[in-house]
Amino acid sequence: MDNQPFQTFQAGGQMPSGQTVPPQAMSSNQPMTAGQTGPQVGQFNQQSQPTARLVPVVAQNNSKVTLFMVIAIVAGLIAVTFIGLFVWMYSQWDTAQKDVDSKVDAAVVAAVKEKADELESQFVEREKQPYATFAGPIDYGELSFEFPKTWSVYEAKDASSGGDYEAYFNPGLVSPISQNTINALRLTIKDQSYDSYIANYDNYVKNGKLTVDVRLVNGENANVYTGELPQSQLQGIATVFRIRDKTAVMQTDAMLFKDDYNKILDTVRFNK
Repeated sequence: MDNQPFQTFQAGGQMPSGQTVPPQAMSSNQPMTAGQTGPQVGQFNQQSQPTARLVPVVAQNNSKVTLFMVIAIVAGLIAVTFIGLFVWMYSQWDTAQKDVDSKVDAAVVAAVKEKADELESQFVEREKQPYATFAGPIDYGELSFEFPKTWSVYEAKDASSGGDYEAYFNPGLVSPISQNTINALRLTIKDQSYDSYIANYDNYVKNGKLTVDVRLVNGENANVYTGELPQSQLQGIATVFRIRDKTAVMQTDAMLFKDDYNKILDTVRFNK
């Protein structure tokens, strides 16, 4: 047996060679084997290090997930906004396009109608040519003029036995004769003096129902009355002028025939 003295174990935990026993080793329930001096400091740090790093790694992963979700939500909102804006802009464009298309269609229809009306008007004017010639009774100045050949003539009173002469003209058929039926032209040669006859128009001129102008007919002054014609509710034109001791009245019952009416007046001839 070795004669070296035994080393005394102190409560302070001093190990041989001046080492101190860690508290964990002192409190461990496992018995120490011979030669074992307890856990080394380096071993203790390696065992506790993984637990110390676990918390920040999890927190970092959670932060990445949260950031990804925020980015996804923002991207989704932006996408929804752009989709909504696209739908709205397309709706506005579609509405504007339909409005433009409808206006174009309306313009085309109007242009076609205008062209059709123009062609029809030209056709009607061509059909009137050449104008026919009307001649009144010789004893009443032999009044004559040209009128469209597409108009019909009805001689209501021929004045063969004196009195008034009456003739009516109208496109197609002459309308029944009355104060309020419309014909393109009425010709009356009154067996009455000019001054006494135009008195019938004076009151209409005074109350504003008629306007009066003067124009030349076959070189003679004639009164041209425009508006509500006497003894009727027709809106037309009446031209009154002298033929010797008689009074001639040429009347259109509607402003629709104004152009033809004025052309006819330009061709009036009679014996003075």
